[in-house]
Amino acid sequence: MPTTSPHERAYQSGFASEWATEALPGALPVGRNSPQVCPYGLYAEQISGTAFTAPRAHNRRTWFYRIRPGAAHTPFERIDNGRLSTDYDTLATTPNQLRWDPLALPAGPGQTDFVDGLITMAGNGDPHTQSGAAVHQYVADRDMTRFFYDADGELLIVPQHGRLRIATECGLIEAEPQEIVVIPRGIRFRVELPDGVARGYVCENYGAPFQLPDLGVIGSNGLANPRDFQTPVAWYEDIDGDFDLIAKFGGNLWRARLDHSPLDVVAWHGNHAPYKYDLRRFNTIGSISYDHPDPSIFLVLQSPSDTPGVDTIDFVIFPPRWLAAENTFRPPWFHRNIASEFMGLIHGAYDAKADGFQPGGASLHNCMSGHGPDAATVDKASQADTTRPHKVGDTMAFMFETRHVLRPTSAALASSTLQANYHQCWLDVPKHFNPAKP
Repeated sequence: MPTTSPHERAYQSGFASEWATEALPGALPVGRNSPQVCPYGLYAEQISGTAFTAPRAHNRRTWFYRIRPGAAHTPFERIDNGRLSTDYDTLATTPNQLRWDPLALPAGPGQTDFVDGLITMAGNGDPHTQSGAAVHQYVADRDMTRFFYDADGELLIVPQHGRLRIATECGLIEAEPQEIVVIPRGIRFRVELPDGVARGYVCENYGAPFQLPDLGVIGSNGLANPRDFQTPVAWYEDIDGDFDLIAKFGGNLWRARLDHSPLDVVAWHGNHAPYKYDLRRFNTIGSISYDHPDPSIFLVLQSPSDTPGVDTIDFVIFPPRWLAAENTFRPPWFHRNIASEFMGLIHGAYDAKADGFQPGGASLHNCMSGHGPDAATVDKASQADTTRPHKVGDTMAFMFETRHVLRPTSAALASSTLQANYHQCWLDVPKHFNPAKP
């Protein structure tokens, strides 16, 4: 059983296992979850991320052994939602292809923490019914001095610029660009910025928790390996003071007062816990004969729906990889999908775009909206020597793909970063058709 001091930073490996960790020797009760008296005078508290009767393989819950119970705060009061929104009905959702430049990094003194820096770009479903998802971007330049939890969904955080140090009820997580962090529904946390400024993306998953996909005919190895997911060991703060606890509940922000840090969990065991994953450890699968495989072959995490084989959300990446398929148009082909795709670029250049898609930028291609490579990429790929393999290197792009239409917010459509001429990249694709030349 791992034991750590309050200042040690360490991780446990594995995905959705049953972890047990304590920051003080003997803080975890032995043989029962809620003894009459817990060691060190702690309180036992369970947090459930799924229904109590969910099948054992899918059940998510964690037992905390904490200095004060999580209920010890003043009543919540509504506060301003900032740039967060669940109003996806203000404007009619356009079928047009959309693309945004990166959000500008702050230039002045620190004014914006992680919560204030969240900007809702698009979404679907309803957090009240625990279905659907929202996509946010963030820009921050100040450490959080308050605490936050999301009752509406789990947060998949994708840093693009600047590291994050996330102090949670379960321990400390440090993440850099090309790593991701998942914070489960209801877990309280605080975000600090080791580099002073940060930018990135967030998928707020209202539905079933993310899980690793089954591998099917791929076999026992490939894609994201469970052992590469890291969950923090127990760490705690025993700090008295005047603190704010911010909750996102029902699409709105609420504030309560605390006279102590809520990150006071001395020991815990369970599987409803935050984790991180280094995208550079992804084991990429691809074609070694012909044709370009579907992006599902790059699936990292999925949130399943009530329809077998159809996910509410897929988190897909496009990492460095070799292209070896012969007599094949190697970049992504032109396509129209029933799924809706929100795409971001963490690092480098995306192989299906010659320009205009920058690190920190984003694009949205909704259900049945045609998209694909631009004219320059088509021309280059059409003339490439496919008898030689080609390395797509030094890049990392990703996609939040959903079964429902992603409806852009009015703020996203009014943003100065929205590219007005994005459609032009396909109008420039030339006509080559000649019925006399098969």
